[in-house]
Amino acid sequence: MKPLLTLISALLITFSSFSQEKKSYQITRCQNAPKIDGILDDAIWNDLEIATDFVQFRPDVGIIDTQEKRTEVKMTYDDNAIYIAAYLYDNTEDIMTQFTQRDNFGQSDFFGMIFNPNNDAQNNTEFFVFSSGTQADAVESPNNGEDFGWNAVWESSVKIQPNGWVVEVKIPYRALRFTQQEDPIWGIQFHRHFRKTRAQSTWNAIDVTKGNIGLYNGELKGLKNITPPTRLNLYPYASYLVSDFENKTESDFAAGLDVKYGITENITLDATLIPDFSQAGFDNVELNLGPFEQQFAEQRQFFTEGVDLFNKGNLFYSRRVGDSPSSYPNINSNENVIDYPDKVQLLNAIKISGRTKNSLGIGFFNAITEKTDVDILNRDTNTTRSETVEPLTNYNIMVLDQQFNKNSSVTLINTNVTRNNGFRDANVTAFLVDLINKSNTYGAIGQIKMSTFNDSDLETGFSSTVGFGKNSGNFRYSLLHFYADENYNPNDLGILFRNNYSNIGTELSYRSFKPTEKLNNYYIGFSGEYNRLKNPNKYTGLELNAEFRATNKKLHSFGTSFEVNPGKQNDYFEPRDNFNSFFTTKNYYQHNVWISSNYNTFFSLDSNLGYGTLLDSERNYHNTYFRVSPRFKFNSKFLLVLGLEHNNLKGDQGYVNDQAIDNRILFGQRNRKDIETSISGSYNFNSLNALTLSFRNYLSTVEYDYNLYVLQPNGTLEESFIYNKTNSGEDATFNPDVNFNTWNLDLSYTWQFAPGSQLTALYRNQIFNFSNNAQDDYFTSTNTLFKQEARNTFSLRLVYFIDYGGIKNVFKPKTS
Repeated sequence: MKPLLTLISALLITFSSFSQEKKSYQITRCQNAPKIDGILDDAIWNDLEIATDFVQFRPDVGIIDTQEKRTEVKMTYDDNAIYIAAYLYDNTEDIMTQFTQRDNFGQSDFFGMIFNPNNDAQNNTEFFVFSSGTQADAVESPNNGEDFGWNAVWESSVKIQPNGWVVEVKIPYRALRFTQQEDPIWGIQFHRHFRKTRAQSTWNAIDVTKGNIGLYNGELKGLKNITPPTRLNLYPYASYLVSDFENKTESDFAAGLDVKYGITENITLDATLIPDFSQAGFDNVELNLGPFEQQFAEQRQFFTEGVDLFNKGNLFYSRRVGDSPSSYPNINSNENVIDYPDKVQLLNAIKISGRTKNSLGIGFFNAITEKTDVDILNRDTNTTRSETVEPLTNYNIMVLDQQFNKNSSVTLINTNVTRNNGFRDANVTAFLVDLINKSNTYGAIGQIKMSTFNDSDLETGFSSTVGFGKNSGNFRYSLLHFYADENYNPNDLGILFRNNYSNIGTELSYRSFKPTEKLNNYYIGFSGEYNRLKNPNKYTGLELNAEFRATNKKLHSFGTSFEVNPGKQNDYFEPRDNFNSFFTTKNYYQHNVWISSNYNTFFSLDSNLGYGTLLDSERNYHNTYFRVSPRFKFNSKFLLVLGLEHNNLKGDQGYVNDQAIDNRILFGQRNRKDIETSISGSYNFNSLNALTLSFRNYLSTVEYDYNLYVLQPNGTLEESFIYNKTNSGEDATFNPDVNFNTWNLDLSYTWQFAPGSQLTALYRNQIFNFSNNAQDDYFTSTNTLFKQEARNTFSLRLVYFIDYGGIKNVFKPKTS
């Protein structure tokens, strides 16, 4: 703890605000708002200041765009919005256009507008318009990057001209968070991307060698007498779902409301009342033989939008909310659980978040899930009883995040899960420090976390991270220490695969910023991690990595990577006996190469090939894998992406029994083969109508050797001639072989019929099979899969956007 405080104190002495020469734009108020139609014939556009002389930062740095490809931007404003007109000069044949859905950049040129009303360099609001007319928007910060889960409602229009293309935009004030000031100076930046060459330029020049991108915003001056609006947006929805499974058809109608309300000028309440997530995407489920759970991406919009504050410290895994129950019922040997649920119903959820003009971020999250019971059948008496597996549960997060010096922050965050009726409660508190020095060349981080939970007894755990490094220039490095004791557990609302560690990690890298004769850019990196168990204080392993990646002049990217685990690696997690045993492997080596060709062409290809082995004379372990994904861009509307992934693992060894048999931990030697096929297709009629297809079939077969192995105290395995696939002590029918097969298909049509309003029709087909027929090949397994009962679902969902301010203005008396 003392070294961390000393380091922080030393760095704070040298910290002050970052400054550089900035361009500024003097905006002019308009009396009559321009019509957003992509035709710049409104009188207001004639005599305004022009923002031009864009400077390239990729692939070349510091070059002003040529006259033939110049960008000219004009801005005006009124009481309701800021208006932007941009003329992007170019040869028509050089303008790339692909119709996509919102927030999908595809292969299109784009124009970006970045606003920072607090002018703090750390909280940008980004708006992008593609040459196709499609919109994208995001909130951006140095710690969280760009969050495209955030969506606002704004207007834009695009027109292709003989000498370029025109963008006209209206950004209503309700899409921005700002305080009322007499003479404000906002941060402003414009981006232009040339998809054909992947060149990108900005109005105010960016130094890509150091600092976060927000430091290089220009300044917007001249805003007078603007008032933050009443930010109240309503999103009522209605949905209808029909599901057919096992000759049983069910239907359901749901209606609810999402609300966004500006509590103050820059603090917003988001709420979902009677939420409906029936159209959330499917999870890429895989067969999991390891000691850790599989992590899934969040598919529910409420939990992906505006969560940057709640993600501080990596304590929030939103899939916990509404996940499967936290307990399993106590049953007797003559009982069975009927339909154990895979999720708990979410009743409602709210988020309150924002940042004051003094750069203090405030966040509060709350969600409530309902009480969930299961029925238990007594096979002898044919009677059922009910038992609670998840009580009424409340999830909370509170965050205070103070930013300063336009590049640093300190954060206090608390997560809490409270379950009724004596079920497990949990609490995690963290203090986080992220510091960058005055010249934006060096940084340091510090994190202290404490978890408490009361299961049967109250337990308290501790975790910390401390590190520093050089984060500027071609050559960069870092050194970090990661620590967690055996009681640290944030998993009631977060996700942590393992605790009880004391690890040291380091990274060294070199990256180019100027193109060479053959390459646009390249990166070389080395990293290493030395790992120990905290308790008992034992060595667990050493991992060394090397990576090279580059993009050439033809915009083809390629790379290679190596991983080496030299010497003995002692795995205390695979035995699953609370760190009392370990499993040893020796000298693991892995090599991977990949290519990603230029997406701008009709045909492009993503592919990688890898091989892993143990350089151990006592083991015959080999892992070969490849992935190939061809892409076909038939035209600006139709894109098809195919995928095939194959992983062949021979001579693997791993844990096989759920509990020690005869006080022995059994392992098996196994051959595993994974095959995944996928199809992703989209036909976009225009920027508002789209037909999309998502398909995935995943097959995993695992076949064990006949004899099992007993884990020895020294971490080695001894082949057993007593325990085998048909005799494992207490369970005479034990068979660990696996055939795991899943099929998911989604076909959807989306129509954005008004700003912020959308109609979506979705057809979903799902099939699953699990058996011990590991010897079956792909075609036999697929044939067996199709004999299973399929779940077919059709759903229709309508969301309508209502802006209170817009309704109010309709009835507002007009002045002459």
